[in-house]
Amino acid sequence: MILQILLLCVGFVLLVKGADFFVDGAAGIAGKLGIPQLIVGLTIVAMGTSLPEAAVSITSALKGSAGITIGNVVGSNIMNVLVILGITAVITNVAIQKSTLYCEIPFMIGITALMIVFGITRRAVSFPEGVIFWILFIAFLAYLFVMSKKNKAAEEEDECQMSYLKCIIFIIAGGIMVVWGSDLVVDAASEIARAFGMSERFIGLTIVAFGTSLPELVTSVTAAKSGNAGIAIGNIVGSNIFNILFVIGTTALICNVPFESKFLIDSAVAVAAGVILWLGTIRHKELRRPCGGVMLVAYVGYFVYLCMN
Repeated sequence: MILQILLLCVGFVLLVKGADFFVDGAAGIAGKLGIPQLIVGLTIVAMGTSLPEAAVSITSALKGSAGITIGNVVGSNIMNVLVILGITAVITNVAIQKSTLYCEIPFMIGITALMIVFGITRRAVSFPEGVIFWILFIAFLAYLFVMSKKNKAAEEEDECQMSYLKCIIFIIAGGIMVVWGSDLVVDAASEIARAFGMSERFIGLTIVAFGTSLPELVTSVTAAKSGNAGIAIGNIVGSNIFNILFVIGTTALICNVPFESKFLIDSAVAVAAGVILWLGTIRHKELRRPCGGVMLVAYVGYFVYLCMN
């Protein structure tokens, strides 16, 4: 058992560092090819933060561990809002952009509700739903591009200092680390679940979700401590949207992802988390400490529910 826990930790490290290497290498190549940093940020970097969730979800789906597939994404989204933004808000008040408040948060709530509809009607997220999610994903990328062009201040493009060879090595090494890390996480989490009599759903919603949310946690808390917490909400909401549309959408294009009936409650909690975030920021146009406290208490209540079911 100690070995499995150790392998789980090693897998998380490989996932996080592998995603960093992949993003750095891909962004470096894009920069050398003259692709604007704006496009790089909206695609490579943004999807890079969802690489851990994508790798774990696809690997677990291919191995028949559907509880980890959906649980990882739903659990990660709940944790991103209630825990990561909750902790960030407790550290400092977090400003929110108008577009995030009126467009992106409602969109996040809407696509989570859409996933619930798929779960109720089809009992699975299959190829047609994967296509729908990918259409919405491309539309969201287009929206981000338009919004960023409108809000972009004049800035000089940073020249990449890495050589082509180093960029390629980073991409290959990062890809290998992400794939290997996801394999270790899925296998170790499944073994731990069986050893302790826990369901794969519980493991996916808690341990695996926490591990794959580490990039967002580190980024948000670091930003809050350095006085740049304003980027936290937009990044978290964007990550949650990517998790559903990109991660679940891509997994569904590869194989059917069964949607257990218990996931309806978990998905409803994800919707409720989005509503709490929206209600907590709509009045003052920022996420304040009291709402951060409410979020953390809400997650404790949800965790107690998971332990009892």
